[in-house]
Amino acid sequence: MDSTVTTGTEENVWGGGNQPLGVSYGKLMMWFFIVSDALTFSGFLAAYGFSRFKFADTWPIADEVFTHVPFFHGNYPMYYVAFMTFILIMSSVTMVLAVDAGHKLQRNKVTWYMFFTIIGGIIFVGSQAWEWKTFIKGDFGALETKGGRILQFVDANSGERLALKDFSETIPSERVNHERNKGIWYYGETALPSYSLNEVVQGVKANDNVLIRTEVINDEGHKTLLTREETIEKLNDAVLVVEGANLIRNEYGSRLFADFFFFITGFHGFHVVTGILINLIIFFNVLLGTYEKRGHYEMVEKVGLYWHFVDLVWVFVFTFFYLV
Repeated sequence: MDSTVTTGTEENVWGGGNQPLGVSYGKLMMWFFIVSDALTFSGFLAAYGFSRFKFADTWPIADEVFTHVPFFHGNYPMYYVAFMTFILIMSSVTMVLAVDAGHKLQRNKVTWYMFFTIIGGIIFVGSQAWEWKTFIKGDFGALETKGGRILQFVDANSGERLALKDFSETIPSERVNHERNKGIWYYGETALPSYSLNEVVQGVKANDNVLIRTEVINDEGHKTLLTREETIEKLNDAVLVVEGANLIRNEYGSRLFADFFFFITGFHGFHVVTGILINLIIFFNVLLGTYEKRGHYEMVEKVGLYWHFVDLVWVFVFTFFYLV
């Protein structure tokens, strides 16, 4: 057998060429990054799912937490989060149109579709920042027990949740003297809540229509509502007032809920901000005619892959964190 022919056949079968799978080096590296980043997000969501399953009986109900809409007062569960999701998905649509226009070398259309994609990303990040601010600030307040449990308050007649300001007493005490302009407690203490524990307790005792709702979820899927007698007795377990949420305390319920909220949505938000910055660079290159001179818009397609990945991750975050 001719060794030359054999060698030629082996090279033809095993050589592989310099473009495996017919994909350019840049797009192949982007796919490697996307796969590795997908594994990272999968780990975060798996940890969230495990924690929620373990503490299912005390986990906050998303419909009772994310109820705010900018410039509107009232209870609008998940409306604004759904709007944010719609905006991000639409930005993915405009990115698809930009890539398609790039394949056809239509510079003007690429410019406009990239512009709309960037605007969508900015709206989403701004909305997420507003949501963080609202989540951190809180608008009801609660009490925390010795064991770290959260006690919320509701109106016995309407069943609506009550804010601390709706019933708390104002008791003259040393808190009045420790004001900001006198700069006393600001040296050695953190910022005090709007009401002291004693003011909240006295307010509950003075208003018969105030009941405590614990963070434990009953068989009907609602948080457990205590009777008036149980409410008065439960006040003895309270040790401090909690307003809003942070990495240490959470007026909505389990501390882990706030930890995962800040970490997962913050990590995704970092990806969106990064995507906006990259899109801006590509956008200005399109304006300058850089890709027109190259004869192709492959860079638009590469950043498009990243942007679609960010959108897809948010769909999973929205589903697991807000809906399930």
